[in-house]
Amino acid sequence: MPVSKRTFCGCLLLLAWASHAIAQSQTPVIGHYAEMTTWSDPLEALGTLRADESVTLSATVTEIIADINFQDGEQVERGRLLIRLEDAEEQAQLRAAQAISDERRNALDRATQLQQRNLAPRADVEDTQARLRQAEADAQALEARLANYRLHAPFSGRVGFRNVSVGTLVTPGMDLVTLDKLDVMKLDFTVPEVFLGRLSNGLKLSATTAAFPDEVFNGEIASIGTRIDPVSRSVSVRAELANPGMRLRPGMLMEVIVQQRLRDTLVLPESAIEPSGNSHFVMLIHQQDEEARLERHEVSIGERRHGEVEILEGIEAGDLVVIHGLQLARDGQAVRLLGITDDQTDIRTLLEADR
Repeated sequence: MPVSKRTFCGCLLLLAWASHAIAQSQTPVIGHYAEMTTWSDPLEALGTLRADESVTLSATVTEIIADINFQDGEQVERGRLLIRLEDAEEQAQLRAAQAISDERRNALDRATQLQQRNLAPRADVEDTQARLRQAEADAQALEARLANYRLHAPFSGRVGFRNVSVGTLVTPGMDLVTLDKLDVMKLDFTVPEVFLGRLSNGLKLSATTAAFPDEVFNGEIASIGTRIDPVSRSVSVRAELANPGMRLRPGMLMEVIVQQRLRDTLVLPESAIEPSGNSHFVMLIHQQDEEARLERHEVSIGERRHGEVEILEGIEAGDLVVIHGLQLARDGQAVRLLGITDDQTDIRTLLEADR
């Protein structure tokens, strides 16, 4: 019996609607490719920052400040004069000592000339030499004492607040200015002694602070303490961090993650793992033409970190696994693949696109 054109078109529409209905009835899932990445076992700790070099300059004599040569928070170079104390009296004493040295040097020259012509005894020359050495020593002592009236930067760094003024009377031990070298920071923290065997100089780490929550500062272990604290059973560790822009400050609290046993391994999002007793499974997605079908695979997992899990065996790099919709997924089931996540595409984006 011949089929009319209208009946034939209706059948095609019915088939298309049925195919669409079947596709819509299939469980929607989102996939992710298993990939090799650099992995480490995280060792977490809390640490305190210290400046690479830090000093508080103070007076060693009692005198009035004559000159201040820095501003609050200024970056200064090594050897720069920061504070000069009044030293007029000591300068006068130095000039007097230098004049005595000149006088005795001239006397030595005359005595040497007379002795060479046998007009003076050798003893007079030796006595004059001794008196000259004494005068020169006195002058050197005054020069060394004058150094106490000038405070120079012992290294390049950033000065703190200026809390003194010109004309202030200072006394020995009085703090005048702080100086910190901030281009590199020292990070001190402690870890339990059980992890001592995993630590070594040069081990990489990352650190974060509440002051800059979106930034990670990278560094490495510079030294490990030589003693274990008998009370806390922990060992002290010191790391060095680069300080770009000199934003980190001494005394900051930082969260530290030491990257132990650095290695390349297979990694999946933790949402891809389906636990069952002591076993763990993933759902592989096999795509054939326009159909996607699931296959359940048992995997052996390693360490976990921040929503990710290390896969030791069971799948290979490049395998596509379910990371969303796993609750309704069954072995051998045909599914509707909404998309595949990557660095630019997340689950929320794919779900919103399917609405």
